[in-house]
Amino acid sequence: MPNPPLPPYQPKAAALKYDKEKSAAPKLTAKGRGMVAEKIIALAEAEGIPLYRDPDLIEILDKTELDTEIPLEVYAIVAEIFAFVYKVNQQKKIKL
Repeated sequence: MPNPPLPPYQPKAAALKYDKEKSAAPKLTAKGRGMVAEKIIALAEAEGIPLYRDPDLIEILDKTELDTEIPLEVYAIVAEIFAFVYKVNQQKKIKL
């Protein structure tokens, strides 16, 4: 019996925010698939927010409730992402 066709690819995206004065960990502020994901990505690009792609992380964040702190199991990778964003922002300052 042949395998059923794969569903069409739908991009996924999530947005995180960290305010150390308001919470102990970053919060998930937006997430979506398909057109919603495309809108999240477009808004980030328009604002000059660096994008970071990690398929495993997006699967975990996709199961996380909006406006809640990220799960403990993703702290390490999110710390790497914030370090990446910091580095990109520092490089932008040097170029200005």
